[in-house]
Amino acid sequence: MEEGLEVKTLPRLGEKAPEFEAVTTQGKLKLSDFRGSWLIMFSHPADFTPVCTTEFIAFAKIYDELQKRNVQLLGLSVDSVNSHIAWIRNIEEKFGVKIPFPVIADLDKKVSQLYGMIMPGESKTETTRCVFVIDPNGIVRAMIYYPLTTGRNTDEILRLIDALQTTDEHHVATPANWRPGDDVIVPPPNTQEAAEERLKQGYECKDWYFCKKKLPR
Repeated sequence: MEEGLEVKTLPRLGEKAPEFEAVTTQGKLKLSDFRGSWLIMFSHPADFTPVCTTEFIAFAKIYDELQKRNVQLLGLSVDSVNSHIAWIRNIEEKFGVKIPFPVIADLDKKVSQLYGMIMPGESKTETTRCVFVIDPNGIVRAMIYYPLTTGRNTDEILRLIDALQTTDEHHVATPANWRPGDDVIVPPPNTQEAAEERLKQGYECKDWYFCKKKLPR
């Protein structure tokens, strides 16, 4: 290891999200302020940039759907709070879209470094497009990283929230491309006896390890 190289422990799935306090467009906020609700915290490279503008508009459009699911939104970049406010007002003026969620002004990069949002290979000064899904207990449940050039798919983020909440409520897994209303996957058995019983339990099974079921509507 090179002398003087600082090693940071970045967030990990299934572990507590790092606590922070930060200045935002809606006043000072702490991570703990969101306890009891789900949180999508996402970073963008810079204000007044075209791809980021499309993303903020897209997040604003799913805001009501997220609220129905007890999900809060929190944006972040290393721009100042004045820059954030001016950009948000510009989006409303030019695109007719109001941005209802707070945005962190991470000028000192404390939050972005804590969450590993800066990728020096892409940019040493801008945060890349990260998404952290944090559950009501403050646990990191999902992380998605996109390059600077690629705008996020907010429909997929909404689908991810639905899948995580379905897993928590029904103790199941969700298959590829799952949508609410689709069959879910029953967790595979852990013993030989349970494997033999599995095929008698009325699930739609391809084999003992691969069974699906419908959830009650």
